[in-house]
Amino acid sequence: MSFATDAPPPSLGAHVFLGQGEGLGVSPAVTPAVDTQATGSVFVVFNAGYSNNDSPPVDSYGNRWKALGHPLTYADYGDRFDVRAYVAVAGKGGPAHTVSIAKPGEPKGELSLPFVEVRNASRVQAFAQNYADKALIVASDDITVDGPATLLAFWWGDGGVKSMTATPGDGFQLIDAFVQLPDESGVQGAVAWRQVNAAGTYRVHWTVAPVQGAALWIIAIR
Repeated sequence: MSFATDAPPPSLGAHVFLGQGEGLGVSPAVTPAVDTQATGSVFVVFNAGYSNNDSPPVDSYGNRWKALGHPLTYADYGDRFDVRAYVAVAGKGGPAHTVSIAKPGEPKGELSLPFVEVRNASRVQAFAQNYADKALIVASDDITVDGPATLLAFWWGDGGVKSMTATPGDGFQLIDAFVQLPDESGVQGAVAWRQVNAAGTYRVHWTVAPVQGAALWIIAIR
């Protein structure tokens, strides 16, 4: 007699963060290579930088990318900069997986590009995006899940500073960050994750120094 086994829960896979400094960038921007799962993953990518570098991502395994939500424009920069999220479900992967973004508007301009894999997953169940005003602690909006999920949180600060900290709370762990910027400047960002084993409503608070506003995303993947 044989028994069916439960499918494994979603889990954090490969992840990497490319940060190109102002005047130091190249087009296309290409992430360092990582090894991803052959099938059964959901991939998340962000494009943060000049709003005229608005090309969608392309990856080395030919996945289909869709926008997740709408662009958030950085405050106090005259609509010159924004941040955009993309997701690929039913993801195909393998060795030396890279993601690239063409930069038609400002080829040498600053751009930040995190690439995160969630394994054993098939969909984005919920997400929220908001723009937080300047504060020591900024909070995402709430999301609700109906079972075990991998939660991803993204912080995109808007301060004109080159050295900072961004620390997630609420059980989230920091996995990637670009918060020590080059002298030429760059687009600061941080990525955190949390594994939850039960249905519930979740959010993330970020403690930031120095104080600044931020574009925030929280994403639940199942």
